[in-house]
Amino acid sequence: MAVTELEITRRSSFASGVTFGDVGEYELLEGTAHYAVDPSHARNQGITDLDLAPRNSLGMVEFSADFAMLQPVDQDRGNRRILFDVVNRGRKTALTLNSVPTATDPTAPLEAGNGYLMRRGYTVVWGGWQADVPPTPGLIGLHVPEAIGDDGPLTGKIMCQFQCDVPTQVFLLADRQHLPNPAADPEEAEATLTVRDLPNSPATPVDRSQWSFVRVEDADVEPDYNHVYMPSGFEPGRIYQLVYTTTGSRIVGLGFAAMRDVVSYLKYASTPFDGRRGNPCAGSIDYAYAMGRSQSGRFLRQYIHTGINEDEEDRVSLDGIIPHVAGGMRGEFNLRFGQPSKDVCYIIPEMFPFTDTPQTDPVTGAQGSLLDALEQRGKVPRIMFTNTSAEYWRGDAALIHTDLETLTDAPQSPYARRYHFAGCQHGSGDFPPVEIRASDSLKGQLPFNSVDYAPLSRAILDNLDRWVSTGEEPPPSRHPSLDDGTAVESHTLLERFAQLPGVRVPAQATRAIRLDYGPETHLGRTTNLPADEGEEFPALVADLDESFNERGGIRLPDLSVPVATYTGWNLRDESIGNPNLFIGITGGLAGWTLPLPATRADRESTGDPRASIEERYAGREDYLEQVTRAARELAGEGYLLEEDVEEVVELAGRKYDYFVGDTTEG
Repeated sequence: MAVTELEITRRSSFASGVTFGDVGEYELLEGTAHYAVDPSHARNQGITDLDLAPRNSLGMVEFSADFAMLQPVDQDRGNRRILFDVVNRGRKTALTLNSVPTATDPTAPLEAGNGYLMRRGYTVVWGGWQADVPPTPGLIGLHVPEAIGDDGPLTGKIMCQFQCDVPTQVFLLADRQHLPNPAADPEEAEATLTVRDLPNSPATPVDRSQWSFVRVEDADVEPDYNHVYMPSGFEPGRIYQLVYTTTGSRIVGLGFAAMRDVVSYLKYASTPFDGRRGNPCAGSIDYAYAMGRSQSGRFLRQYIHTGINEDEEDRVSLDGIIPHVAGGMRGEFNLRFGQPSKDVCYIIPEMFPFTDTPQTDPVTGAQGSLLDALEQRGKVPRIMFTNTSAEYWRGDAALIHTDLETLTDAPQSPYARRYHFAGCQHGSGDFPPVEIRASDSLKGQLPFNSVDYAPLSRAILDNLDRWVSTGEEPPPSRHPSLDDGTAVESHTLLERFAQLPGVRVPAQATRAIRLDYGPETHLGRTTNLPADEGEEFPALVADLDESFNERGGIRLPDLSVPVATYTGWNLRDESIGNPNLFIGITGGLAGWTLPLPATRADRESTGDPRASIEERYAGREDYLEQVTRAARELAGEGYLLEEDVEEVVELAGRKYDYFVGDTTEG
């Protein structure tokens, strides 16, 4: 078995020993998973450069990963299911299903929130998969070897993209403070730096004499040239792209094996657990699901496309997969000189194919399906693709369900569902709406989107579990549709949004671009940097109703019984530069909240085209009755849990009071 040892170094009580329903108490186990994989095994052939990895005396490739797990103290009370949380840049995210905000401090104690996962009896597992996670306490990382060629460590071209929100003269040669990729030659004349304001606009070269590779410490502290320096300063909000030569290529594709094999170990290994070593789940797991958000969702899409979900003993690892808010993207998760943190569809190589059924690109002639490799093996997990308005407005989410030749809805695999959380932003919203985002201090033109979609995610996991374990079909896919007219080109809605008081719209909508990184991209090598930019893909989003909320997708009562308009896009505030650019085009996609006019007089005084709250509802009681009906209808359709109806209604009441006060009852 590829996991040679699961070493537990710390055990502690979770949530101060709280009892979760019939399941009881939980404990947290932390440690390290040690691996040795066979580079010649057929199940590992999809991992780029694995043949160039150093080997031990048995011919195996060794590596390790950080590991953590929450499990019931009495495993007999658990539900015999693993939820593998594909950590996002080393950070745990699964507890957002419990309506716990994502922690900004990775060392902070885990919170139980509403206890959903624990009450269900899940064993929640975190394992490192990302090889460039920095050694920050509390982060979950992967520790892999570098590829070694005939002349030693590999040397080749790499591209970094940078954006700042305050003036700076220096960037680390990495995406967002991950492990850097040093410049092989600080005097490299062929290195190029370009700048642009919008992803779809032409890039302007920055003269080579205006910038340089530097150390920010002396040679004893920082021997490598790990930074780029421009004395005149990098301008806030602008998009910089740097192409240069680096030395050293981590075998990042081992992240796939790390996830696959630790899950297989927990499912199948009979090794007794002595409190420090062995399998803590021995004999207690029947099914395993993985959920990944954003970057981690893209990792899962790449994992699906690579098709290595069976371990070296041909046993299925993951039975169900939820790539969340990944849009139509994958990423540099199995690439020579890969930077797994990079997340922009305007620079990600090998995006096509997007769909879970065969698709043809009418421009390039390329053909394929995301599930091709899995279907060839005949063992396809159940998959639920979930996205929000943000990934649609980025320009790529609709590509997962679009026939590019006919511009109609693409056929759907029997193994997949596609769900759109209408009117939501990339991360679940906070209420009251925040004006400055806590995670990065960014400010948008309007307060951020405040729709909490955690209840939808909980229903998704419940439905996936029944689909896998009992064969019960989940609710039908629900997303903007070309066939029923709820999907439209994003640029066609800009004039409508411009009718709203206080709303700025971008000069142009963003679209994913066909990128040519050379003929070896399918082998995990980009030989053409920067890529040649080809034609743009269509950018489809959900059409709007009369309240300017989205029509297509799963509509929470926030949208179907509104007191505000919610979007998945938000322009940058002028204070952080480049105010024509969406927040999050280089990470952290955001939307906005705009309350409906409280009264008819308010509407008329501002020229707001949306009917006021006063004109829509007889009062608070009438409003909450409509919200309750809408929530129960969603629950009846399977898109919401019955247990969450009360929570949804309670939050709606707080929104009503916040936006209008309890003064219109009558």
